[in-house]
Amino acid sequence: MGKDTTSLGGIHISPSAVATIAYHATLQSYGVVGLAPKNLADGIVRSITREPSRGVFVSYNGEDIDIEIHVIVEYGTRINSVAESVANTVRYHVEKALGLKVNKIDVHVAGLRVSNTD
Repeated sequence: MGKDTTSLGGIHISPSAVATIAYHATLQSYGVVGLAPKNLADGIVRSITREPSRGVFVSYNGEDIDIEIHVIVEYGTRINSVAESVANTVRYHVEKALGLKVNKIDVHVAGLRVSNTD
């Protein structure tokens, strides 16, 4: 993905590293209670492999980083505000950590969860 060469050697950033950064930034966002798999097959594969970036998909075409996130939102929160907050938080953390520009972030709300009021 991101490649840089120094006098000491090369630096390569994998999409899974970007996905992990985005995963942790998403969980810190207001109103997010979890992440969801993109589809059933992906959910099974990621649960078997225990990949930490479940629900986050990163694509890189040489210049642009595109991130797709599937979230579960707390019932009673404003969905649009939560989605914007997730996109802004992820963009900030990824750009800060990598020093690369994020082209687009798509936030898909996969479901709502009601917390216990007890």
